[in-house]
Amino acid sequence: MVDKELLEILACPKCKGEVRYEKDKGIICEHCKLVYPVRDDIPVMLIDEAKPLSD
Repeated sequence: MVDKELLEILACPKCKGEVRYEKDKGIICEHCKLVYPVRDDIPVMLIDEAKPLSD
């Protein structure tokens, strides 16, 4: 589980917009349609690591 305080300050590295967390997907930026992975409860907020958001 990602720390709630950390989630409050995270922003998408590409657009600097808001992100949300989904346990089964990762950190999601709706604006860029990207999903950033979470590994060992640590968000990997690197554009190169992001995958396209699939609905």
